[in-house]
Amino acid sequence: MIAFWAVAGVLSAAAAGLILFRAAKAASLGEAPDPTPILYRRQLAEIDDLAERGLIAEGERRTAHAEAARRLLSAAEQPGAAWRPDRAARGPVLAAVVAAPAVALGLYVGLGSPGLPDQPFAKRLETWRTSDLATLQPAEIAAVLNRLSRERRDDPELYRFLAMAEAGADNPAAAVRALRRAVALAPERADLWVLLGEAYASQAGAIDAAAAEAFEEALKRDPKLIEPRFYLARQRILSGDRQGGIAAWRGLLAEMPASDPRAEVLKRAIADAEALPAQPSVSGDQMAAIRAMVEGLAERLKTSPDDPEGWVRLVRAYAVLGDAAKRDAALAQARARYAGNDQILNQLAEAARAEPMR
Repeated sequence: MIAFWAVAGVLSAAAAGLILFRAAKAASLGEAPDPTPILYRRQLAEIDDLAERGLIAEGERRTAHAEAARRLLSAAEQPGAAWRPDRAARGPVLAAVVAAPAVALGLYVGLGSPGLPDQPFAKRLETWRTSDLATLQPAEIAAVLNRLSRERRDDPELYRFLAMAEAGADNPAAAVRALRRAVALAPERADLWVLLGEAYASQAGAIDAAAAEAFEEALKRDPKLIEPRFYLARQRILSGDRQGGIAAWRGLLAEMPASDPRAEVLKRAIADAEALPAQPSVSGDQMAAIRAMVEGLAERLKTSPDDPEGWVRLVRAYAVLGDAAKRDAALAQARARYAGNDQILNQLAEAARAEPMR
């Protein structure tokens, strides 16, 4: 560990030295041109581009153009203050660069555990495999089961436990992968299809098309299952068919024994659904105009798909319109395009949960 900290200190000092060297070189070149006029000229060009693509009206274009031009003229009339390097500050900065890693190393030697041996992942994994599962965290259990899955590739029960561990470790994508493998090995098991639907819903933040399909597969194998019927009725409510979904829930409640603890949960869900406020009605002409705008956005995304904000708006629009099929299709396309961007994926999931208008 001492060697690690020594190398880390040298690398930190080298990085800081490189930054200072480049800063000194930039200072020696003199004053850089003021970037403000360039910024406002670019803003003018972007306003024109938005107007040509039909994203802003002509009146908005003129207003934005005038404001940007006013700022451009104001910036051009005000000369920027020249920047001058403070040579007297170089000494303290260099001293701080040297002192920071030295102090960090000293604190670690005094307060840390420099004699603690390395703990490679393989060694930790072996320790977890021989430990009591009750003492392990979900991520540690998932690591153990992942290793076991290499030896027991045809065991659907192992993949079920792996999915539960991955879900507990807040890794819904891995839970979905494990359950897809499980249902591929045992497609006749309705319980695995239910778990897969729940994993899809957890990953998407909504009962999307993939989750609904998994729940339907579960009901094909066992039509009396409670969980898939509950979730599919919830999807109906969120898609705008509140009365139909509540009726399905009431039918489900009538079949459940009074002693079933899930009955209380279902009663609360029915009460919450019935208490949802009614949304203001929209006239036929207004709805036609709204749908035309949404379809225009969808057509634009076909030709210019690299627009995360546009995809979020489209998913939310379909959700508000109660068009679950188009919402799920747009959500699937957007999630595939931005699979590596958690921020956009979270925005898409939130948009898909928008309450439909009625």
